[in-house]
Amino acid sequence: MSFESLGLRAELIRAVSDKGYSIPTPIQRQAIPLILKGRDMMGSAQTGTGKTAGFTLPILQRLCVSQKQGQGRRPIRALIVTPTRELAAQVTQSIEAYGKWLPLKSTVVFGGVSINPQKQKLIRGVDILVATPGRLLDHVGQRSADLSKVELLVLDEADRMLDMGFIHDIRKLLTLLPKQKQTLLFSATFSNEIKKLADGLLNSPALVEVARRNATVEIIDQIVHPVAKGRKRELLSFLIGSNNWQQVLVFGRTKHGANRLTKQLITDGIKAAAIHGNKSQGARTQALADFKMGKLQVLVATDIAARGLDIEQLPHVVNFELPNVAEDYVHRIGRTGRAGRGGQAISLVCGEESKQLRDIERLINRKIPQLIVAGYNTSEPHKTEARAPEKPAQKRRHRRRGSSNQRPAARVK
Repeated sequence: MSFESLGLRAELIRAVSDKGYSIPTPIQRQAIPLILKGRDMMGSAQTGTGKTAGFTLPILQRLCVSQKQGQGRRPIRALIVTPTRELAAQVTQSIEAYGKWLPLKSTVVFGGVSINPQKQKLIRGVDILVATPGRLLDHVGQRSADLSKVELLVLDEADRMLDMGFIHDIRKLLTLLPKQKQTLLFSATFSNEIKKLADGLLNSPALVEVARRNATVEIIDQIVHPVAKGRKRELLSFLIGSNNWQQVLVFGRTKHGANRLTKQLITDGIKAAAIHGNKSQGARTQALADFKMGKLQVLVATDIAARGLDIEQLPHVVNFELPNVAEDYVHRIGRTGRAGRGGQAISLVCGEESKQLRDIERLINRKIPQLIVAGYNTSEPHKTEARAPEKPAQKRRHRRRGSSNQRPAARVK
């Protein structure tokens, strides 16, 4: 199946081709025709499956088809609400890329930056607005955003918005929107809370689910390295140096912990930076750009800051600390293995995190292979062990050795 067969107009096909794509992904094959027909929809897909293009392409087409020529300020006709600044920026980039041959205007608003330039763009008029909930309500309060003409509403990563406590902001926004509109809700999982939200928001929605509920990306190799809590940073530096990893996204639980780990990695001679909620938007944007360009080996992130990060061909994700919520493990490791590419997810697990590990394995319905790196093993009994290289600085990947019942890292199927 081609993009042409989905009924997209020539300008969109040209933009898709400019991006180097020719075959739609499963979520795109299912979602685009439904959205073009005007259906409300609940969509669930793994990260890296082309979800964003799955709704931006048909939205651009629908707005062009119904575009009204005339004088005056352009009303906001499509509203896309996202939980984080990074995801808002990513969605905006997709709209600009796919809509570059169309006469539509778009902009993005989020917190952490000056509100005045955003106000000026909104006052001049846009067809599509991408926004985080809090900053959008600020603009509504200052009368720079009028939502009364919205024809299409997208709630992207709705599960994360609920996790972050945005439910009250979402409900307030819904009261400002027309009752007659097309609504699209996307969520990594269809929890009971999401279904409750959808019941009061969507009208006879189509259901598009291209991945099993709470399933991990199948092409990602997952492995656990048991290690004493106090030696995690040492083991992380060893793994990066001995394997010559050049691009690693590392997850921690707290902002202060991310800062501390970043400083320690820099002391070890590893180029690293941190992104989290206490960092300015400019610092976060610069760190992400440097990471993508290869100027940084390691990006240390908290869950909120990393939500929506789109890094092509990211080879390694490391859970320096396991998340307290098992579902966040699925989101974290989904940063690698995107768009059909392989990837590796490594978790450094101490004894205090045994409950979180059990919860994750219960969620994904499988045991994650464990491998002890010799010299970093804990006092806890484990079945597998590997010998580390004698020289951490050597470039070749270390060989795994151990007892006869050793289980190597296995690809999740």
